[in-house]
Amino acid sequence: MSGMSRYAQAGVSIDAGQRAVELMAGAVRATYGPEVLSNTSAFGGLYDAAGITRLAAPVLVASTDGVGTKTRVAARMGRWNTIGHDIVNHCANDILVQGARPLFFLDYIASAQIDPAIIAAIVQGAAQACRAAGCALLGGETAEMPGVYQPGEIDLVGTVVGVVERTQIIDGRRIQAGDSVLGLPSSGLHTNGYSLARAVFGDLDWNRTHPELDDSLGNVLLAPHRSYLDAVQTLWAASVDVRGLAHITGGGVVDNLPRILAPDLGAVIRRGTWPEPPIFGLIERRGKIESGEMFRVFNMGLGMLVVIPPDHAGRAIQALSGAAFSVGEIVRGPHAVTVAAR
Repeated sequence: MSGMSRYAQAGVSIDAGQRAVELMAGAVRATYGPEVLSNTSAFGGLYDAAGITRLAAPVLVASTDGVGTKTRVAARMGRWNTIGHDIVNHCANDILVQGARPLFFLDYIASAQIDPAIIAAIVQGAAQACRAAGCALLGGETAEMPGVYQPGEIDLVGTVVGVVERTQIIDGRRIQAGDSVLGLPSSGLHTNGYSLARAVFGDLDWNRTHPELDDSLGNVLLAPHRSYLDAVQTLWAASVDVRGLAHITGGGVVDNLPRILAPDLGAVIRRGTWPEPPIFGLIERRGKIESGEMFRVFNMGLGMLVVIPPDHAGRAIQALSGAAFSVGEIVRGPHAVTVAAR
């Protein structure tokens, strides 16, 4: 009988898990500041909250999300160094819409069998994104669950905790008819719509340069979810009155923007006022997908929508060096988004 443990024979390798931890430890520690009081082997992450007491009335904001079937794209391409960025930036954007800055992040990675190199690549990407956001990768979990996950499949989920001054919470209450909607461009699909995109492109070569993309499908589909923390902080520094923020994730433009609007307010978004990344047109044409469904599944090139007074639009676009577009306005009427021609 071999020296393999019965646990390993059942499909779980403790040694592989330990090796994954060893490979990722340095990247995780690099996100630690003096406020992190624990180490990578601790059962729970310790974070000194004394720093947030400098705020008059600090409010913690938390969010959990996953990257969905974008992991299938990473698996097909054999590249795992970007989806860690995806999960951190997605979660950080979700709390940013309420005005919060991230404090710390935790990840959860599950698979049928641990591949230490893959797990380390994912976590190292997450650590890089955490450093860019100024938050700590405080802890996480790597779960090996044969029989629950199919061989070769990976699930990636993250949780972020941030803080905002109570008086600076952005909740959309000040939004009014006539306000401008500013669009901040996305880097591509971000982390939504991949089940549909994979179905549309399933029979194509993802490694070959596509003439409509000037890049390969694999590269375009793996483009990391953009973080909007720096852009929004730039708007605040320019004294732009940010009345509302909508992160365009699952549900697209038409479902996410109404989440921050009062029941008697809607919005008109004018297609053609921003440059749509060509990947969306390719999906629309090749999949023969109606425009209405496209705007409900994908961000269509608008990763974050910012609602501001109309007289602040020019200042906002200038502050962001033109990397923002006036894409519509808030209107009184049905609690819905109308996508209109320019």
